[in-house]
Amino acid sequence: MAQNSVSSFFVFEAKKTAMDYFPLFLDARKLNVLIVGAGEVAARKLELIMKTPATVTVVAPWVCDTVKLLANNEKVTLIEREFQDTDLSDKDMVFIATDKGDVNQYIHDLARANKVLVNVVDNTPLCQFITPSIVDRSPIIIAMSSGGVAPVLLRYLRQKLETVLPANLSRLGAFSEKFREKVKQTLNGVTARRYFWEDVLDGDIAEMVEKGQDKKADEAFDVALQAAAEDKKVEGQVYLVGAGPGDPDLLTFRALRLMQKADVVVYDRLVSPQILELVRRDAEKIYVGKAKSNHTLPQDDINQLMVDEAKKGNRVVRLKGGDPFIFGRGGEEIQTLIQHGIEFQVVPGITAASGASSYAGIPLTHRDHAQSVVFATGHLRNGTIDLNWPALAQKNQTAVFYMGLTGLPIICEKMIEQGLDASTPIALVQSATTEKQQVLTGTLEDIVAKQEKAQLQPPTLIIVGSVVGLHDELNWFQE
Repeated sequence: MAQNSVSSFFVFEAKKTAMDYFPLFLDARKLNVLIVGAGEVAARKLELIMKTPATVTVVAPWVCDTVKLLANNEKVTLIEREFQDTDLSDKDMVFIATDKGDVNQYIHDLARANKVLVNVVDNTPLCQFITPSIVDRSPIIIAMSSGGVAPVLLRYLRQKLETVLPANLSRLGAFSEKFREKVKQTLNGVTARRYFWEDVLDGDIAEMVEKGQDKKADEAFDVALQAAAEDKKVEGQVYLVGAGPGDPDLLTFRALRLMQKADVVVYDRLVSPQILELVRRDAEKIYVGKAKSNHTLPQDDINQLMVDEAKKGNRVVRLKGGDPFIFGRGGEEIQTLIQHGIEFQVVPGITAASGASSYAGIPLTHRDHAQSVVFATGHLRNGTIDLNWPALAQKNQTAVFYMGLTGLPIICEKMIEQGLDASTPIALVQSATTEKQQVLTGTLEDIVAKQEKAQLQPPTLIIVGSVVGLHDELNWFQE
């Protein structure tokens, strides 16, 4: 049995495709590049080369506007005439981008004879090298190639990488360079240094660097390096992350990145299972959901839980439905963190009002219907619905109530009492942005009876205002 397995392994290895192109990075600081042709195709190559310190010469009898604009740079020499053999003198690399096949072939052969690296654009057989698809986070550069056989797949992969890699990754590259020698002098052994850098790049310090908090990052780095030298664990940090209204595709890139770094995730009832699936697999997940008269943990205990976990050295993600600062008790939670000296960050999320209205086809503002919008909670801390009803019941305004399903009769009664017409449209949106979404519309006068029949369940958002009348016309998410 073992012999068969070994045989199969070597058969598999024998069938592997060799790399037709060897990937490498050229030092462009003294690179002298020639581009023959000056149309839009040549412009794309010129634009790419100009991201480096290389000097560029462009030769062509006709020049497009894009090349003329790009050539207005001290690194670029534009020669408006036909190619001459002497143009290849002292060149290290040439891009050939004319629309004449015989000219391209001639320059290709001449370049090869003169040991000049040559690329005939859109003619792979005549390319000594090809330009890869690039994700640029200089000094971090990721280059990918399909050898010219799958350009669409390559664009797809690049798109995926662009969404995963932080836009400010370049700062991490510079930061790593700045402290590289100091780490080498402080920590003995390649393995110890590697583990340390992995912790830094995957933790709070990297987040500080990406946000431009240089002084704070430098101080935290020194503390972490000293702790690593003494084999100690530094205190962790808490991230209050908005998980959005339910659809995982509505998470921000930053939220997803932190969820995949977390050691501990404290999540509530409004976080969908699909979103929870995106959390790092080996992270500890602690449920602290709240329903009416059924709290898994009181708020004070949740606050203390985050403090305790951070003091253990864990990266704690407090994952909250919607946005932490819009009826998410985020303010209360960070007050406790501040009192205990715990570092924290807040990552906004798409709030339920925005998600529910968008997916229900109910714009919160509209020039013909509502010039303002107000958010209110339908459930206060003391269990009442003692709100500023005159301010909420305004014409040409949209009122959105969170957690108001139980108090729906009171909401309708008070809005009418304060002057809104009983025929004012109202919508209940259950499980917004998910496949379980339901939208129930009516008026302030009849919605309570409709809800008694429909029995929508939390989480359900309430939208009041004439904009609700646009639901039938603008409803794009559901039939």
